[in-house]
Amino acid sequence: MSEMVILAEESGERIDALLARYGFSRSAAQRLIAAGQVTVEGRPVKKSRVMELGETCLVRAEEAVSPPQAQPQDIPLDIVYEDEDVIVVNKPRGLVVHPAPGHPDGTLVNALLFHCGSSLSGVGGQLRPGIVHRLDKDTSGLIAAAKNDPAHLALSAQLADRSLSRVYEAVVRGRLRQEEGVIDAPIGRHPTDRKRMAVTQRNSRSAVTRWQVIARYAGWTHVRCFLQTGRTHQIRVHMAYLGHPLLGDTVYGAKGPEKGLTGQCLHARELKFLHPRTGEPVCLESPLPPYFQDVLARLGPAE
Repeated sequence: MSEMVILAEESGERIDALLARYGFSRSAAQRLIAAGQVTVEGRPVKKSRVMELGETCLVRAEEAVSPPQAQPQDIPLDIVYEDEDVIVVNKPRGLVVHPAPGHPDGTLVNALLFHCGSSLSGVGGQLRPGIVHRLDKDTSGLIAAAKNDPAHLALSAQLADRSLSRVYEAVVRGRLRQEEGVIDAPIGRHPTDRKRMAVTQRNSRSAVTRWQVIARYAGWTHVRCFLQTGRTHQIRVHMAYLGHPLLGDTVYGAKGPEKGLTGQCLHARELKFLHPRTGEPVCLESPLPPYFQDVLARLGPAE
């Protein structure tokens, strides 16, 4: 009998769906769960069990499962920080983080495999080695990967207890009346469109985003966003819920390009965490990339 340990990278995903992403068919995953061969934190679960960020599940199967593997590719990386445990990259917009349907290669994971070789944690599975947290394809900025399992688990624990800090900058539609505010609204899958997220009370998880105004323009606002939780599309969903969707966001905002930009104007500006080996604080910052600066120039003079 083989064993596989899987780490939940986000909250709100059913365990059978999580296993399906790691090479199990949905029916096979449900059979294993029904047989008590899938446990979370040591306890058997039901197929409807919703995972929390940072939880691990242990799968015992009669036959070894061989999920597809990502392959190394020589893709340039803008490395901001690197040591024997952690690597932090400044991801350009347009780069997908890990292989998925529609993006089998050419991803950040492929680039990391080429650069790091076998020195990436295996907790995230063979399609997501080392990946601690994710950024959407069109979100630029800082993203961390772990080079070994203890580092991965330590950083994931910091994500869960919010000691890993992420600060973003974005441009949103409209004029925010206040200088700062907090959006405390639960996020879950959209009730009719499974590819989108939404503020909803059904099958959702707590989500909190704090924001501050950086500058105002005619019809637009440049903001700084502080994630207090880490839900999928959180900033995009929360700002749209507030009535101020991100510029260029064709999923939660306008249906066509704005100011010459297709894809949301969102940049992961700061990343802070405690080093998983030494416990020392690591504070990193990424300047606004050219595309973001060009957007601000297109908005005209600040008010």
